[in-house]
Amino acid sequence: MTTEVYTDGACLGNPGPGGWAWAVPGGRFASGAAPATTNQRMEVQAALEAVRSLDGPLVVVSDSTYVVNCFRDRWWEGWLARGWLTSAKKPVANRDLWEPLIAAVQADPTRVAFRWVKGHSDDPMNDLVDRLAVEAARTQAGRTGDRPPESLGPADIPGADVDPRLPAGRLLAVIGHKPPELGGYDANPVSESVRAKLAEVLAAKRQVDGDLVVLTGLGLGAEQLAAAAAADAGVPYVAVLPYPDPDSQWPSGSRKAFQALADGAQSTVLLQSKAPATKQLAGAALRRRDAWLARHANEAIAVWDGTDPAVGRSVRALQDALGEDDVWIVSPPAG
Repeated sequence: MTTEVYTDGACLGNPGPGGWAWAVPGGRFASGAAPATTNQRMEVQAALEAVRSLDGPLVVVSDSTYVVNCFRDRWWEGWLARGWLTSAKKPVANRDLWEPLIAAVQADPTRVAFRWVKGHSDDPMNDLVDRLAVEAARTQAGRTGDRPPESLGPADIPGADVDPRLPAGRLLAVIGHKPPELGGYDANPVSESVRAKLAEVLAAKRQVDGDLVVLTGLGLGAEQLAAAAAADAGVPYVAVLPYPDPDSQWPSGSRKAFQALADGAQSTVLLQSKAPATKQLAGAALRRRDAWLARHANEAIAVWDGTDPAVGRSVRALQDALGEDDVWIVSPPAG
């Protein structure tokens, strides 16, 4: 018989103290902790501990697309073929956990399957492992048992740490391509088509969620098109800036367009008080901005052609945080 096992990971701060957990419906469970880790590491470790601990055919049920997609989309095959490098020729993150998990799955390719479940969607088993993982992260102590635990800590409630500078409402982040992939820096048929499609989607979403608010970094390309489309659709938007004056190095025309969109924002959230001194620090600030968006958004739209690896990584990060069903893809037309 096939055993279904639910897994989850939690992290207080990401990075910060973390916890992992797995549980079989009506049966065994286990949890554990790590003092300094990330949410993604805890998700992988939860699956690894379950596969190591349980015999026979398994279906691992996880709300992490980072875990599930590795096997569903067979990312691991590319990693192994490239000597544990990503398609961007960078070392695979969390290899120390991925390697034993992939080896365990490879040992008997028919034994372990993976299934995604949306987190925080009233699935009782997903809720159970979520609470166990959060408890382990907070107490830095794990526990085990042969039957479901009777006492559980509080759930990791999405939005509990919402930035007070954000307005109330349904928060939708928009990311995507920069101008070279959208027909150029000036207005053109590709960018205008994307803007119109975004406005159409936002208007439809506002019919369902009257308190819809768009979150945009106002970067060149999809982020600025999102602000313009929000204005077209009558949806308020918030400018989420990684640091002061991110447009300081742009041409004058681009700076004027940025300022006009910034002036039209309902509010501005500035994540870093000083501008970065180097390109490397600017890149790190942008990555922190993206992580902030993933933590605070309820859903997202990605303007993506389905092939660009940089945008693809951002899409997968949002899917990992929000769930696949809450990340919408808008494909730009061919230029």
